[in-house]
Amino acid sequence: MPRLDAVTTSKIVLVTGAGTGLGRAITHALTAAGHRVVVVGRTVATLDEAVASAPGPGGAEPFQADVTDPAAVDALFAWIVERFGRLDVLLNNAGIFGPSKPIDEVAVEDWKQVIDINLTGSFLCAQAAFRQMRTQDPQGGRIINNGSISAHTPRPHTVAYAASKHAITGLTKALSLEGRAHNIAAGQIDIGNAATELTAGIAAGSLQADGSIRPEPTIDAADVARLIAQQVELPLSTNVPFLTVMANAMPYIGRG
Repeated sequence: MPRLDAVTTSKIVLVTGAGTGLGRAITHALTAAGHRVVVVGRTVATLDEAVASAPGPGGAEPFQADVTDPAAVDALFAWIVERFGRLDVLLNNAGIFGPSKPIDEVAVEDWKQVIDINLTGSFLCAQAAFRQMRTQDPQGGRIINNGSISAHTPRPHTVAYAASKHAITGLTKALSLEGRAHNIAAGQIDIGNAATELTAGIAAGSLQADGSIRPEPTIDAADVARLIAQQVELPLSTNVPFLTVMANAMPYIGRG
């Protein structure tokens, strides 16, 4: 397995949801490997912190954008092309859990918010990346979607999140299929219990399928980030369609 600092060519990588948590860990793994990373999110302060703390020899630059806004996504990609001339990798990482409620108590507004951020935002960024990668010279690039264990097996009371992540799998397959003709490799990483602000409650105690509440093991977000950095290093002739990384003892295999 190659070392992360063995990069021979610096890539231009876009990471959404990069201000905190897993997105920040991924950004730092990529800059440590020598890549140029565009960190995108809605909060300027967290983006600036992610950029300021990013290690070399690569570097990071912030861009504030709401990925659910088509105009904002267009502006983001126009800036990337103007600034760097191309885009090599998109990591669709922005996402939210939404409220944890039984399906018959979920408000339509909450459903729409989760679907809009997790699915529509990923689609808009993937569409713009695909368009750029198809037409740039040299042609091609890599798109990595952040799926989830919930893309396969849902947790109780997470209908919107589970539906959005199942849909991400369909998006990934469509991108992979259509990308073949344009040297675009599309894949998905399904993560289980990476320790971030988003998953803090899981380690404290999470609702199980049998109705009990039990703490679950987590893994270091940096370990996930290293795997993604290794995918970024692969030649476009090689794809990783689906990769699952999870806490070994979490209740997934045989969940419930």
